[in-house]
Amino acid sequence: MTTNRITVVLSQTRSKNPAKRRLEEEIATALLLEPGIDFAVTPNVYDLSPGDTGLLYLNSVKGHLILLSWQYPRAAHWLLDRNGINGKQGVTLLKSVGEEDDEESGGADEDEYRGIGPVELLDRYIFCLDLRAYDDAGVYVEEIKRIAKDVSVKLVPLTGLRTDSDQNESKPNLFQRFSEPEKQGAGPIVLGESKVNRWYPVIDYSRCTNCLECIDFCLFGVYGIDHKERILVENQDNCKRGCPACSRVCPENAIIFPEHKTPAIAGAPGEGPGGLKIDLSKLFGAPSAIEMAAMERDIELVKDGRAAVGLAVGIPRRQTGKAATEKDDLDKLMDELDSLEL
Repeated sequence: MTTNRITVVLSQTRSKNPAKRRLEEEIATALLLEPGIDFAVTPNVYDLSPGDTGLLYLNSVKGHLILLSWQYPRAAHWLLDRNGINGKQGVTLLKSVGEEDDEESGGADEDEYRGIGPVELLDRYIFCLDLRAYDDAGVYVEEIKRIAKDVSVKLVPLTGLRTDSDQNESKPNLFQRFSEPEKQGAGPIVLGESKVNRWYPVIDYSRCTNCLECIDFCLFGVYGIDHKERILVENQDNCKRGCPACSRVCPENAIIFPEHKTPAIAGAPGEGPGGLKIDLSKLFGAPSAIEMAAMERDIELVKDGRAAVGLAVGIPRRQTGKAATEKDDLDKLMDELDSLEL
């Protein structure tokens, strides 16, 4: 027999900002006793490694899942996918940071993928809510209740949901509260503890076409190829902290660094750092995305005691072999800008 319960997991902020911590605790207090909802808190999911309690718990969830995190929903969704936690992207009525009022959050259908898509897609929905968008816990609680109601009415998959006994058996018996004495008995339940602030790329497979330009560009052994010859982030801790260079050279803007300060790199809706057809850098004399990426890579190479390579190694030739097409108005405008030598 199946159950209509939904699991909500709150991925904690790295910040010690009291306002952010208070928002987390208010949400947790409201959801801990909410009927029909299983609730848990993990450290920032981006910082977890395989074997950490938080990821073990997330992988034990077989039904619908709501993730509350301090990241763009696209980044959060593909971060979960990287860790084997996948499903269809659920539609939420809440907006993310920087999202326009007329844009709809989430809801990308797997049939609409322009990329290679995930390896596996479970018959369940995953909803990712951005905790940076609202400072009122009630907004998130009400949206979670709405989603839970929809799940019980029309989103229950045919297979894959846990039974009540399965839920009890699958949860690790490793719950602990905040370590501060004043929090004992009052704070939200936390699964595990993150000791490292990590930095590594996350691949959005709805956009990734497996062109392998990232593995040619990265000279630090971060990327690899799986048994299906698909690109993957193989050695995440080889990535150089703060360097987003590979995301700038990705032709499909499929590489996300969830903690980067630039929205396009961090997984904001829309195109990424190389997505503008008109390269505004030419207007102001700034480096192009490719030039910026090469400079960022050279900095890290020199730090490692290696020689800088500039544009000589791994720079994609995106037009090679591409059939000539008639120029549109934007192409013609670019030609005019080039002729001005700005």
